Amino acid sequence: MRYFYYDSIYWILLVPVLILSVYAQIKVSSSFNRYSKERNHRGVTGAQAAYAVLRAHGVNDVAIRPCAGKLTDHYDPRDNTIYLSQPVYNAATVAAVGVAAHEAGHAVQYALGYGPVKVRMAILPVTQFGSQFAFIALMLGIVLYVQPLFAIGIVLFSLTTLFQLVTLPVEFDASARALATIEGTALLDDGERKGAKKVLTAAALTYVAALLMSLLQLLRYLLIFAGRDSRRNR
Repeated sequence: MRYFYYDSIYWILLVPVLILSVYAQIKVSSSFNRYSKERNHRGVTGAQAAYAVLRAHGVNDVAIRPCAGKLTDHYDPRDNTIYLSQPVYNAATVAAVGVAAHEAGHAVQYALGYGPVKVRMAILPVTQFGSQFAFIALMLGIVLYVQPLFAIGIVLFSLTTLFQLVTLPVEFDASARALATIEGTALLDDGERKGAKKVLTAAALTYVAALLMSLLQLLRYLLIFAGRDSRRNR
Protein backbone atom coordinates (compact mmCIF):
# COMPACT_ATOMS: atom_id res chain seq x y z
CA MET A 1 0.00 0.00 0.00
CA ARG A 2 2.83 2.38 0.82
CA TYR A 3 4.24 1.99 -2.71
CA PHE A 4 0.91 2.92 -4.30
CA TYR A 5 0.67 5.92 -1.99
CA TYR A 6 4.04 7.27 -3.09
CA ASP A 7 3.28 6.38 -6.70
CA SER A 8 0.13 8.50 -6.56
CA ILE A 9 2.22 11.41 -5.27
CA TYR A 10 4.41 11.08 -8.38
CA TRP A 11 1.42 11.37 -10.70
CA ILE A 12 0.03 14.31 -8.75
CA LEU A 13 3.36 16.14 -8.98
CA LEU A 14 3.73 15.30 -12.66
CA VAL A 15 0.74 17.41 -13.71
CA PRO A 16 2.08 20.81 -12.53
CA VAL A 17 5.56 19.99 -13.86
CA LEU A 18 4.10 19.19 -17.28
CA ILE A 19 2.13 22.43 -17.18
CA LEU A 20 5.28 24.34 -16.23
CA SER A 21 7.21 22.71 -19.09
CA VAL A 22 4.59 23.67 -21.65
CA TYR A 23 4.28 27.17 -20.20
CA ALA A 24 8.07 27.64 -20.30
CA GLN A 25 8.26 26.65 -23.97
CA ILE A 26 5.39 28.93 -24.89
CA LYS A 27 6.85 31.78 -22.82
CA VAL A 28 10.33 31.61 -24.33
CA SER A 29 8.92 31.48 -27.86
CA SER A 30 6.44 34.31 -27.32
CA SER A 31 8.97 36.52 -25.50
CA PHE A 32 11.59 36.02 -28.20
CA ASN A 33 9.09 36.68 -30.98
CA ARG A 34 7.78 39.82 -29.29
CA TYR A 35 11.15 41.41 -28.60
CA SER A 36 12.59 40.30 -31.94
CA LYS A 37 10.19 42.80 -33.47
CA GLU A 38 11.36 45.62 -31.21
CA ARG A 39 14.42 47.38 -32.60
CA ASN A 40 16.75 48.76 -29.95
CA HIS A 41 17.42 52.51 -30.04
CA ARG A 42 21.19 52.25 -30.44
CA GLY A 43 20.93 49.85 -33.39
CA VAL A 44 23.20 47.29 -31.70
CA THR A 45 23.16 43.88 -33.39
CA GLY A 46 23.49 40.58 -31.61
CA ALA A 47 27.06 40.11 -32.80
CA GLN A 48 28.02 43.60 -31.61
CA ALA A 49 26.41 42.95 -28.23
CA ALA A 50 28.38 39.72 -27.84
CA TYR A 51 31.62 41.55 -28.64
CA ALA A 52 30.73 44.24 -26.11
CA VAL A 53 30.23 41.69 -23.33
CA LEU A 54 33.51 39.97 -24.16
CA ARG A 55 35.44 43.26 -24.21
CA ALA A 56 33.87 44.37 -20.92
CA HIS A 57 35.36 41.27 -19.25
CA GLY A 58 38.72 41.44 -21.01
CA VAL A 59 38.07 38.39 -23.21
CA ASN A 60 39.47 38.87 -26.70
CA ASP A 61 40.07 35.42 -28.21
CA VAL A 62 36.48 34.23 -28.76
CA ALA A 63 35.11 34.01 -32.30
CA ILE A 64 31.52 34.96 -33.12
CA ARG A 65 29.86 33.30 -36.09
CA PRO A 66 26.32 32.95 -37.49
CA CYS A 67 24.52 29.61 -37.49
CA ALA A 68 21.33 28.31 -39.04
CA GLY A 69 18.00 28.00 -37.30
CA LYS A 70 16.04 29.85 -34.65
CA LEU A 71 16.90 29.80 -30.94
CA THR A 72 19.95 27.70 -31.84
CA ASP A 73 22.34 30.21 -30.26
CA HIS A 74 25.11 28.65 -28.17
CA TYR A 75 28.71 28.89 -27.09
CA ASP A 76 30.93 25.94 -28.05
CA PRO A 77 34.01 25.64 -25.79
CA ARG A 78 35.57 23.09 -28.14
CA ASP A 79 36.39 25.75 -30.73
CA ASN A 80 35.90 28.74 -28.40
CA THR A 81 33.18 30.17 -30.63
CA ILE A 82 29.85 31.86 -30.01
CA TYR A 83 27.28 30.77 -32.59
CA LEU A 84 24.35 33.14 -33.12
CA SER A 85 21.24 32.28 -35.12
CA GLN A 86 20.12 34.40 -38.05
CA PRO A 87 17.43 36.26 -36.02
CA VAL A 88 20.18 37.29 -33.58
CA TYR A 89 23.52 37.71 -35.37
CA ASN A 90 22.73 40.70 -37.60
CA ALA A 91 19.49 41.79 -35.94
CA ALA A 92 19.44 45.07 -34.00
CA THR A 93 16.56 44.03 -31.72
CA VAL A 94 16.07 43.85 -27.97
CA ALA A 95 15.84 40.05 -28.07
CA ALA A 96 19.00 39.73 -30.18
CA VAL A 97 21.05 41.78 -27.71
CA GLY A 98 19.77 39.77 -24.74
CA VAL A 99 20.36 36.36 -26.29
CA ALA A 100 23.79 37.26 -27.71
CA ALA A 101 24.91 38.79 -24.42
CA HIS A 102 23.83 35.62 -22.61
CA GLU A 103 25.93 33.41 -24.91
CA ALA A 104 28.86 35.78 -24.46
CA GLY A 105 28.32 35.34 -20.72
CA HIS A 106 29.02 31.64 -21.17
CA ALA A 107 32.25 32.42 -23.02
CA VAL A 108 33.27 34.69 -20.14
CA GLN A 109 32.54 31.90 -17.65
CA TYR A 110 34.97 29.60 -19.43
CA ALA A 111 37.60 32.31 -19.79
CA LEU A 112 37.45 33.17 -16.07
CA GLY A 113 37.22 29.57 -14.87
CA TYR A 114 33.76 29.84 -13.31
CA GLY A 115 33.38 27.02 -10.76
CA PRO A 116 30.07 25.41 -11.84
CA VAL A 117 31.31 25.36 -15.44
CA LYS A 118 34.37 23.37 -14.33
CA VAL A 119 32.12 20.93 -12.48
CA ARG A 120 29.84 20.55 -15.50
CA MET A 121 32.77 19.90 -17.83
CA ALA A 122 34.22 17.37 -15.38
CA ILE A 123 31.04 15.29 -15.24
CA LEU A 124 30.17 15.68 -18.93
CA PRO A 125 31.89 12.44 -20.11
CA VAL A 126 30.16 10.25 -17.51
CA THR A 127 26.88 12.07 -18.16
CA GLN A 128 27.10 11.32 -21.87
CA PHE A 129 27.81 7.68 -21.08
CA GLY A 130 24.92 7.57 -18.64
CA SER A 131 22.44 9.12 -21.06
CA GLN A 132 23.35 6.53 -23.71
CA PHE A 133 23.05 3.41 -21.57
CA ALA A 134 20.63 4.37 -18.77
CA PHE A 135 17.47 3.60 -20.79
CA ILE A 136 18.87 0.26 -21.98
CA ALA A 137 19.75 -0.81 -18.44
CA LEU A 138 16.39 0.35 -17.09
CA MET A 139 14.37 -1.45 -19.75
CA LEU A 140 16.35 -4.68 -19.48
CA GLY A 141 16.11 -4.50 -15.70
CA ILE A 142 12.33 -4.17 -15.91
CA VAL A 143 11.74 -6.77 -18.63
CA LEU A 144 14.15 -9.37 -17.21
CA TYR A 145 13.27 -8.47 -13.61
CA VAL A 146 16.95 -8.08 -12.72
CA GLN A 147 17.09 -5.63 -9.82
CA PRO A 148 20.89 -5.02 -9.91
CA LEU A 149 20.68 -4.10 -13.60
CA PHE A 150 17.71 -1.83 -12.91
CA ALA A 151 19.71 -0.18 -10.10
CA ILE A 152 22.58 0.46 -12.51
CA GLY A 153 20.12 2.14 -14.86
CA ILE A 154 18.91 4.38 -12.04
CA VAL A 155 22.47 5.41 -11.18
CA LEU A 156 23.24 6.18 -14.83
CA PHE A 157 20.04 8.21 -15.18
CA SER A 158 20.86 10.16 -12.01
CA LEU A 159 24.01 11.42 -13.71
CA THR A 160 21.86 13.23 -16.24
CA THR A 161 19.82 14.74 -13.43
CA LEU A 162 23.02 15.87 -11.72
CA PHE A 163 24.21 17.51 -14.94
CA GLN A 164 20.94 19.43 -15.25
CA LEU A 165 21.23 20.53 -11.63
CA VAL A 166 24.74 21.91 -12.19
CA THR A 167 23.53 23.60 -15.39
CA LEU A 168 21.10 25.85 -13.49
CA PRO A 169 23.69 28.12 -11.81
CA VAL A 170 25.64 28.21 -15.09
CA GLU A 171 22.61 29.52 -16.98
CA PHE A 172 21.54 31.95 -14.26
CA ASP A 173 25.05 33.35 -13.95
CA ALA A 174 25.39 33.81 -17.73
CA SER A 175 22.16 35.81 -17.76
CA ALA A 176 23.24 37.87 -14.75
CA ARG A 177 26.56 38.70 -16.44
CA ALA A 178 24.73 39.59 -19.65
CA LEU A 179 22.22 41.92 -17.99
CA ALA A 180 24.86 43.58 -15.81
CA THR A 181 27.05 44.26 -18.85
CA ILE A 182 24.11 45.50 -20.91
CA GLU A 183 23.36 48.00 -18.16
CA GLY A 184 27.00 48.93 -17.51
CA THR A 185 27.74 49.59 -21.18
CA ALA A 186 24.32 51.13 -21.93
CA LEU A 187 23.67 48.75 -24.82
CA LEU A 188 19.95 49.06 -24.07
CA ASP A 189 17.91 51.70 -22.32
CA ASP A 190 15.84 50.97 -19.19
CA GLY A 191 12.71 49.82 -20.99
CA GLU A 192 14.65 47.69 -23.44
CA ARG A 193 16.60 46.01 -20.63
CA LYS A 194 13.32 44.87 -19.12
CA GLY A 195 12.46 43.23 -22.42
CA ALA A 196 15.83 41.49 -22.62
CA LYS A 197 15.41 40.29 -19.05
CA LYS A 198 12.01 38.80 -19.88
CA VAL A 199 13.53 36.85 -22.77
CA LEU A 200 16.35 35.47 -20.62
CA THR A 201 14.05 34.70 -17.68
CA ALA A 202 11.75 32.72 -19.95
CA ALA A 203 14.73 30.77 -21.30
CA ALA A 204 15.94 30.03 -17.77
CA LEU A 205 12.52 28.68 -16.89
CA THR A 206 12.92 25.92 -19.48
CA TYR A 207 16.01 24.67 -17.62
CA VAL A 208 14.10 24.69 -14.33
CA ALA A 209 11.27 22.71 -15.91
CA ALA A 210 13.70 20.20 -17.43
CA LEU A 211 15.38 19.65 -14.06
CA LEU A 212 12.05 19.13 -12.29
CA MET A 213 10.96 16.64 -14.94
CA SER A 214 14.23 14.75 -14.60
CA LEU A 215 13.92 14.68 -10.80
CA LEU A 216 10.37 13.36 -11.05
CA GLN A 217 11.42 10.66 -13.51
CA LEU A 218 14.25 9.66 -11.20
CA LEU A 219 11.73 9.47 -8.35
CA ARG A 220 9.54 7.27 -10.52
CA TYR A 221 12.37 4.81 -11.15
CA LEU A 222 13.22 4.72 -7.45
CA LEU A 223 9.60 3.99 -6.56
CA ILE A 224 9.45 1.16 -9.10
CA PHE A 225 12.69 -0.28 -7.74
CA ALA A 226 11.48 -0.06 -4.13
CA GLY A 227 8.10 -1.59 -4.99
CA ARG A 228 9.60 -4.52 -6.87
CA ASP A 229 12.17 -5.10 -4.14
CA SER A 230 9.53 -5.11 -1.37
CA ARG A 231 7.33 -7.58 -3.26
CA ARG A 232 10.29 -9.86 -3.91
CA ASN A 233 11.19 -9.94 -0.19
CA ARG A 234 7.72 -10.92 1.01
